[in-house]
Amino acid sequence: MRDVTWEDAFCGEGASCYRLGTDREGNSYIAVAGAEEHFLTDSRESLQQMIRDIKAGKADHLL
Repeated sequence: MRDVTWEDAFCGEGASCYRLGTDREGNSYIAVAGAEEHFLTDSRESLQQMIRDIKAGKADHLL
């Protein structure tokens, strides 16, 4: 298992809860709360860009 430091869960309106985490090598992780063993991972910079794009509305068409 990877040594990931997970943040507290972020829960949206539909009770969809996600957790963000990082490891010592600077990789970032996203997982559904309670299922952290199944995660997506990428560089910290990629996660930061994805969050900026979501905040800018670039994923609104997925809602």
